[in-house]
Amino acid sequence: MSISGRRTPMVLYSTGTDQYSHRVRLVLAEKRILVDEHFMDRESLNHDAVQENPPDEIPTLVDRDLFLFHSLVIMEYLDERYPHPPLLPVYPVARAESRLMIHRIQKEWSERVDTLTGKGIRKSQRDRARTELRESIISFAHGVSEQKFLMSNDFTIVDCCAAPVLWRLEMLGIKLPTRQTRNLRRYMNTVFSRESFRASLSEEEEEMRT
Repeated sequence: MSISGRRTPMVLYSTGTDQYSHRVRLVLAEKRILVDEHFMDRESLNHDAVQENPPDEIPTLVDRDLFLFHSLVIMEYLDERYPHPPLLPVYPVARAESRLMIHRIQKEWSERVDTLTGKGIRKSQRDRARTELRESIISFAHGVSEQKFLMSNDFTIVDCCAAPVLWRLEMLGIKLPTRQTRNLRRYMNTVFSRESFRASLSEEEEEMRT
């Protein structure tokens, strides 16, 4: 991924298919932060550059002597270090509401994507996760309003968490009903057409949707 903009000594270790790496790349693209990105596979995680991390912690952001892992920690760090455009609300109530929504997305969506894309998962578990993910998204869609993005008319860190999951639905074999998800599908088209979203995609992610 090549993003023009601010020059920093940051290095991002990520994979080209992982939803959590995609989240971080989307924040980087939205803020136009230039990083040196290293795409890795799970067999490469003992690389010297990430040896200070716990095993299997991808994505990892290295900023000089600072090693950060866990996508939400990285995303909030980037938002605080590069405050424009802001991705978390300024006011405490709105910020708390955003974090609650992120928690919901993590528990109801992202963890089920992890089941669907993980290794050694039984077919029955995958089938259940696929059904539960589809039902959760349809239920969520009923509450999506006419506003431009999920929490407001401003693109936020909530969208950075939701969009990578929604982008993967086709690859995961999930088709949403047209009438029940009209506003959600409008939202998806809006986000997927953003310049920052297109810039955030790895080669593998570009091929996830036809």
